[in-house]
Amino acid sequence: MRVNLTKKDLINLVYMQIGFSKQIAENLIEDFFFTIVTQLKKEKKIKISKFGTFSLREKKQRVGRNPKTKEEKLITGRTVVLFKPSKEFKEFINTKEND
Repeated sequence: MRVNLTKKDLINLVYMQIGFSKQIAENLIEDFFFTIVTQLKKEKKIKISKFGTFSLREKKQRVGRNPKTKEEKLITGRTVVLFKPSKEFKEFINTKEND
């Protein structure tokens, strides 16, 4: 079963753990995401210590096929976001006490 973590969930977590008002917690989360996105667009790469690195990569235009109909279609070029977790992040995820 997949459980999604929403912005509302993050706001409630900040509200409960830190004790800020919900409005301040919401502004904090919104500003955090806005900063990540704007810096990523500007710098093309962001490293968050002990978490990981976000980077942008350009994908070229290519031909794709519908597996059912075998119809060929042109897939346009686009920019994609890559995430590479840090060593500390991987170690934290793989510790047995987190299960």
